[in-house]
Amino acid sequence: MKHSIWIIFVPTTMNDKPVRTKHHKEWDKKVKGITGGLTITPPGKGYWVNDKGETIHERMIPVWIKCSEKEIIKISDITAKHYNQDAIMFYKISDDVRIINYKGVKK
Repeated sequence: MKHSIWIIFVPTTMNDKPVRTKHHKEWDKKVKGITGGLTITPPGKGYWVNDKGETIHERMIPVWIKCSEKEIIKISDITAKHYNQDAIMFYKISDDVRIINYKGVKK
């Protein structure tokens, strides 16, 4: 199966209230179950225009994930439901994904 590196944006608020760490950890567990791991980076400010033309200001957490296209779509679906979102943004960073195992290599 071909894997890519993707970034998906996870919201920090739901219904104008901060998302609790426990809720984020539940999402993390679901994603780990699909991909085996993820890299969570510090939140950043997001400004989005919705389909009504309204500008939405929201802090977002960029999360890096190594997975297939089918898996990132599944993760997007899970994210939309878990965070009660109208839309989820994700994008591919690279198709060239390599992991070199150095376990057992003398240093």
